[in-house]
Amino acid sequence: MELAFRNTVNVAVILGCVIISSNSCPVGAYLYNNRYAGDQVIRVTPVSNGEVEELRRLFANLTVDLWRPNSAALIREGGDVDLHVGRNHTRGLRAGLQRAHIRHKVLISNLQSEIEKQTGYRSSRKRRSEFQYDYEVYHSLEEIQSWMYEMNRTHPHLVDMFSIGRSFEGRPLYILQLGKRTRSYKKAVWIDCGVHAREWIGPAFCQWFVKEALHSYKYDSVMRRLMNQLNFYIMPVFNVDGYRYSWTTDRFWRKTRSKNAKYQCRGVDANRNWKVKWCDEGASSHPCDDTYCGPFPESEPEVKAVAKFLRKHRKRVRAYISIHAYAQMLLYPYSYKYATIPNFSCVESAAQNAVTALYSAYGVRYRYGPASTTLYVSSGSSMDWAYKNGIPYAFAFELRDTGYFGFLLPETLINPTCTETTRAVKTIASGLLKKCPV
Repeated sequence: MELAFRNTVNVAVILGCVIISSNSCPVGAYLYNNRYAGDQVIRVTPVSNGEVEELRRLFANLTVDLWRPNSAALIREGGDVDLHVGRNHTRGLRAGLQRAHIRHKVLISNLQSEIEKQTGYRSSRKRRSEFQYDYEVYHSLEEIQSWMYEMNRTHPHLVDMFSIGRSFEGRPLYILQLGKRTRSYKKAVWIDCGVHAREWIGPAFCQWFVKEALHSYKYDSVMRRLMNQLNFYIMPVFNVDGYRYSWTTDRFWRKTRSKNAKYQCRGVDANRNWKVKWCDEGASSHPCDDTYCGPFPESEPEVKAVAKFLRKHRKRVRAYISIHAYAQMLLYPYSYKYATIPNFSCVESAAQNAVTALYSAYGVRYRYGPASTTLYVSSGSSMDWAYKNGIPYAFAFELRDTGYFGFLLPETLINPTCTETTRAVKTIASGLLKKCPV
């Protein structure tokens, strides 16, 4: 059920945190009890099939957290493999790599210090109102939801806030609808962020985009046209339970937080849980894996709620955009198979124009193309589902960087990353106002 929040004012508490006025929500997020001290992030690039097999054997016997690709089954000859290894396993991993004569390099020598650089507690972080809100720091779930209420309260002519359901742990799934109320039927663009909890730059981008849309409406003719002729549905944090957990307990948590009856492992990969070639190649059927597809399609209440909303509005939603990290790519269907989509020329052209617009900001290069060939094959993805359900332009961004910082993109890079991505998204949205022959 969609619950409207028109003209909601000064809601005092969300999830046990005082909002608007709070200065430390949640404090425990910043240090993680020093759990990552001595952990490292290592890059290996196998140059033969033998090295690929050796890496898979090594990873099966050691506890490692694969950052890219996110499953050992997806390791390929010539492809970079970034992995987070705990301090107790670094020596064993290095010894195994040396025995197999596989070269490696250390990207991050002490993970704890990088985390503290990224999220060190700052009592001066600005949170009290929209005008003081700091868009160049990462924000907790409570802060983001507080900000959403504030956007809704202060921009009643351009913003609607509503909930489309609740997460596994009972948190509301909030959406911001952006756009001028000019007529009842308008084409729409969906943008979700934070599907994977550890990809913090995603929610930062969704907030940035909303800020840019609202602040530039008066003086930017392109944004004004977009807001007048389109609606934007923005979901700053898709995986609310996982995102909060990544702040309080495990910085590198990826999945949702649902419970499994047979295993103690929690969560499902919310980008493998959609009803499109569900649990096939690129997804795991084991609940302890990071790419676990879930017990059945749309098993996760978060996925089910978004799928229901998009099905209801499928005739109006013409573009679906999901924001992820990291790799610097703009991907479109298909993910689950090597095949060309029917409207390839339109989508390819939109992707090329978007990447060109992104490059124009700071000269950052993005690769673009079908997800299966540009990244890897994966089944049950939201992008494929959106396309299969009648949304003609379906994209997934993999934002900065290409591995030097990985999931720990510094706050100093929020501004340039979000600025360039906003250009790309505006370009995609502008394309919807033009006719493209299929």
